[in-house]
Amino acid sequence: MTSETADQTGPRRIHVSAAVILDEDDRLLLVRKQGTTAFMQPGGKPEPGETPDETLSRELAEELGIRIAPRDLRSLGSFTAAAANEPGFLVVADVFAAEIGSQEPMVGAEIAELRWVTRADADHLEIAPLARENFLPS
Repeated sequence: MTSETADQTGPRRIHVSAAVILDEDDRLLLVRKQGTTAFMQPGGKPEPGETPDETLSRELAEELGIRIAPRDLRSLGSFTAAAANEPGFLVVADVFAAEIGSQEPMVGAEIAELRWVTRADADHLEIAPLARENFLPS
């Protein structure tokens, strides 16, 4: 099973796992991957045989140095939005709330920049549709 699929009637879909991580000030953690311009939720595509929570646990460790066991992620459901970096694609995301406690996220694999973002900050940043439409704090 691949993370990209197509059907005969609609746009291609990219399947990912994504995190909602909020700090004590209710800011959302977003990342910008190398070679891209849009900020998005941390996460990524599954490796063969991985469950969505296993994918996110691995991606958080690789991208941000955050260690969270799959069992400690809380499912928020599946969400679909236009893909930020792949025109003509939809991203289908299994989204999980992740409590990071005192862990400090750091830029890691594939990540160029990370930011804690409020709704007001979003007016001045390019933010992926998935995060902008569903997860930015009020």
